[in-house]
Amino acid sequence: MTSEFVNRLKVCRTERNWTQADLAEQLGVSRQTVQALEKGRYDPSLPLAFRIARLFGRPIATIFVQ
Repeated sequence: MTSEFVNRLKVCRTERNWTQADLAEQLGVSRQTVQALEKGRYDPSLPLAFRIARLFGRPIATIFVQ
C-alpha cells in the first residue's frame, strides 16, 4: 500500500448504500478511481478530496486520516 492515509471512504460510501459506480458518478470519476481510492492505491487530489468531503458532509480529516 503506497498511501500514507487511513482511508474511510468505503465506510462513508456503504453507510449510504452506494455502489462504487454510484459514488463515481456523484464525483465525476471512474469506478476504477473509486476502487483505487478505497484500496489506498491512489491518494486523491486536493480538489477531489474537497468534493468527497462536501458530498458526505464531513471534514476531509474524518475521511482521510494521516
